Amino acid sequence: MSHVFIGGIPASGKSYLARKVAEKTGAFHLNLDTLRAEMRNDPNLRYWTDFFFNQDEEKYLTQTSCEDHWKNLVAQSEAFWPTMLNKVKETIKFHKSVVVEGVNILPHLANKDFSFPGIFLLGESLEQIFERNKKNPRWGKTERLQRKEAELFFNCEREKYKQEAEKYGYKTFEDFNAAEKGLLELI
Repeated sequence: MSHVFIGGIPASGKSYLARKVAEKTGAFHLNLDTLRAEMRNDPNLRYWTDFFFNQDEEKYLTQTSCEDHWKNLVAQSEAFWPTMLNKVKETIKFHKSVVVEGVNILPHLANKDFSFPGIFLLGESLEQIFERNKKNPRWGKTERLQRKEAELFFNCEREKYKQEAEKYGYKTFEDFNAAEKGLLELI
């Protein structure tokens, strides 16, 4: 048994995949997104934990360019990374096998600090991401804004994750079943 990670866009199925693989293999499932509440208590991280919620949602989702949004996500991820990395290291000490997942696992960060392999889940379609986002909205208060948010995930973040993952030699998956198979091959 070994450790693996799953990164990728919101609403792509990272948590479900991590739980499924952890159950199949007996690995511990570490969802880094759950650290946000803890990080919010750190005055140095509060700006980034609240960043998107402190924006005018309508304005951000309709006027922010993909490049600017990606820069914001990278800055947020890099701010969170030391806390997340410490949690990963602490968890690995106590478990023979860990499936780590989270939206803030960016390929350049994983490449720099993880000594174990991983994949990036990109989602199959905009409609799939939109339907999942409606069931568990990250931000959007209305269905129209939830669609805009899903479009940002699928049309912007997806391509950025893919480009960066390929740059660092990580496999990317659109199809959930293929992602599960690929992840199981890494364990």
